[in-house]
Amino acid sequence: MIVEFTVNGKTERLEVSPTETLVHILREKLYLTGTKEGCGQGDCGACSVWFNGKIVNSCLIWAGKLQDANIVTIEGLGSLTALHPIQECFIEAGAIQCGYCTPGMIMAVYALLKENPDPDEKEIRTAISGNLCRCTGYNVIIEAVKKAAEYFKEHREVSL
Repeated sequence: MIVEFTVNGKTERLEVSPTETLVHILREKLYLTGTKEGCGQGDCGACSVWFNGKIVNSCLIWAGKLQDANIVTIEGLGSLTALHPIQECFIEAGAIQCGYCTPGMIMAVYALLKENPDPDEKEIRTAISGNLCRCTGYNVIIEAVKKAAEYFKEHREVSL
């Protein structure tokens, strides 16, 4: 089947199998490898992306749902030369360790700050609860989110 959708502001038209998942299409057909595949069952959050304005596990989105979709991946938040402020805060806080969970975690944090620019620690923990991290113990991630919230409080913006 042929699907047309937008990824990081660019329209894509691809031939896909209805049984392919979005994470596979992003990584194998569009070479957007920032989105990681972890469990393949929607449990770890490594593959989190924005899909039509909501955070989703891309391993659970079938190709048949892509028609006219608007998708933002970690590559759509920043670039190698201009990181998104959330990415900068993760680096400053040391919340990137092995880096495998980082793209999905940052997408979850972006979703949180978009909805709630001044979260308390309980709200932060809830927002990232769908994203597993085996390296950091979460404390530095929580500090990174607090830094990002402070940044956006000062700059009054959370933008793509």
